[in-house]
Amino acid sequence: MDVKRFLINMLEFKKQFFSELSKLYPKTEIQSFFNILIQYKLNLSRIKLALQPSLKFNISDLDFFQKALIKLKSQIPIQYIIGETEFYGLKFKVNNNVLIPRPETEELVDWILKDFNNSENIKILDIGTGSGCIAISLAKNIPNAEVFALDISSEAIRTAKLNAKENNVTVNFMEADILTLTKLPQKFDIIVSNPPYVRELEKKQMQKNVLNNEPAIALFVKDKNPLLFYDKISELSKMYLTKNGSLYFEINQYLGPETVNSLKSKGFRNIEIKKDLYEVDRMIKATLI
Repeated sequence: MDVKRFLINMLEFKKQFFSELSKLYPKTEIQSFFNILIQYKLNLSRIKLALQPSLKFNISDLDFFQKALIKLKSQIPIQYIIGETEFYGLKFKVNNNVLIPRPETEELVDWILKDFNNSENIKILDIGTGSGCIAISLAKNIPNAEVFALDISSEAIRTAKLNAKENNVTVNFMEADILTLTKLPQKFDIIVSNPPYVRELEKKQMQKNVLNNEPAIALFVKDKNPLLFYDKISELSKMYLTKNGSLYFEINQYLGPETVNSLKSKGFRNIEIKKDLYEVDRMIKATLI
């Protein structure tokens, strides 16, 4: 058997890659996919790849790239294909049991870190932790914090535990349904959540690769009660935040005023909405007086 015939020039495959994805994605996104796959599989940066135009795949590598191409044509997110992503400078394992962390959520983490940069011995609870990206990033950057994280999904908790171990932090994970909880294990200085907030009516605005792959339980709420999670979490926070403790949420960009009013009705003050990098209302902070 002539093994050489199983080798393919990188540039030849790149042409095929772009051609087969051109009707599904913008050219810039296809280039990003290609760079991510090359970096992941071959540990080659874009610059190093450019210096090796005649590089060829071996049989194993070619099989990986061909399978990745098939998955991209099925609109499976690139993060699920390689099984990892980056969030706040850290690597996280991801799969279809957890949401893919977004840059907007990095901004929420950054807000908390700026507020509590010099704090010591604080206690933090992350509700709906998913991959653990918020809890783990906070634990990594506030070394003396005691961090707890809660999720309804055992599969998500399993992924988050792996991510905590990979990033060398300690997080106390709890499997529970926040909507049925009547108490928390202790009081906290910070309670943070990126809960489900996308209304069913907003599905038509979403990309198919999100709708068909990411866990619906972590995304959607009924149109009639879109603040379901915010109401429950803020009610519990009234009892379990320390004096002057802070509550942080990622929010639906269309429901900022409604979220503010809900928090006010529960006795929260110093309520502040912050816009994300896309200049839409995306996060909120409230203090319990």
